[in-house]
Amino acid sequence: MTKREALIRRKNRIRQKISGNAKRPRLSVYTSNNHVIAQLINDEKGNTIAYATDINIKNTKGTKTQIAALVGTEIAKMAKTKKIDEVVFDRGGKLYHGRVKALAEAAREAGLKF
Repeated sequence: MTKREALIRRKNRIRQKISGNAKRPRLSVYTSNNHVIAQLINDEKGNTIAYATDINIKNTKGTKTQIAALVGTEIAKMAKTKKIDEVVFDRGGKLYHGRVKALAEAAREAGLKF
C-alpha cells in the first residue's frame, strides 16, 4: 500500500465516524506541502459554511506551523460571525501533530469548542 492509499483509508475511516450539521459543523483541515486550508462544513446539506486558507491571510510571514495557527484563528473568527461555538474536528487522515495541531489549538484559543 502506498502512502497516498494509506492516507485515503485513514480519511475514510475517520469520515465514517464523524459528521457535521448546521448547529455543530465539521471543521475539515487540509494541508498540502505549501498551503493550509480549513473549512466548516454542514454535511446534512452538503455545503461549506466558512472557508479560510493561508492564501487569503495578508501577513503570511513565518513558518508553516505559525501560518497554520493564523488560519485557525481566522476560521474561528468566521465561525463566531456565523454564531457557531462548537465544531467536530476532522484532521483529514493526518496525524494530530505539527500544522494540524497548531491550527486546532489556535482555533480553541480563539473560542471554538471541539
